[in-house]
Amino acid sequence: MTDPIRLSKRLIELVGCSRREAELFIEGGWVTVDGEVIDEPQFKVGAQTVALDPEAKATAPEPVTILLNVPAGQDLDSAMQSIGADSLSEEHRYGKRPLRGHFLRLTASDDLQPNASGLLVFTQDWKVLRKLTADAAKIEQEYVVEVEGEMIDHGLNRLNHGLTYKGRELPPVKASWQNENRLRFAMKNPQPGVIALFCQAVGLKVVAIRRIRVGGVSIGKVPLGQWRYLSAKEKF
Repeated sequence: MTDPIRLSKRLIELVGCSRREAELFIEGGWVTVDGEVIDEPQFKVGAQTVALDPEAKATAPEPVTILLNVPAGQDLDSAMQSIGADSLSEEHRYGKRPLRGHFLRLTASDDLQPNASGLLVFTQDWKVLRKLTADAAKIEQEYVVEVEGEMIDHGLNRLNHGLTYKGRELPPVKASWQNENRLRFAMKNPQPGVIALFCQAVGLKVVAIRRIRVGGVSIGKVPLGQWRYLSAKEKF
């Protein structure tokens, strides 16, 4: 019985490829060990059956963008650490297969409003990151805000046309009631804490804030603490 060796070395022996090609095949999810996809080149194998997909390509995996439904109050570091194959939304476990490389070199596009939950974007794609940062002032975000209290007269109209609160001029926003205790806010590049100020300015107190959309991308039916991939058809 031979000693276990690295999967990449076994693959080189099996198909005669270079070390770099072997690593790319494995990291791309093209290699199975006893029928199970293994995407770690250093994985040790012994007598198991190693197979390479006939359609395998020795290219680096395409960069991914991950949409996480983050719980309120969770910081960026812990949010990123929560992303893994196990926390992929059950409803979205089709199409793209999660690989270990998808969870490396992720960058958060921006942070949420203080104590907010909802959509947080992590990406490996420099084009997506550039879009979300360079065009931040042009991309609309949508929040659902649970409130309590009694709104002042014509409060909704004042929100939509701009108002001054405690000497601070607040910009106009698209505001509407979702139900009797939830407001929808749509705005571009909201500054930290501005939603709480909007609510205070019209006599309301914030109970909870949730971001549901950035540009043309919605978090959809992703459970809290879980994530999904950005699809090729979606654009910010």
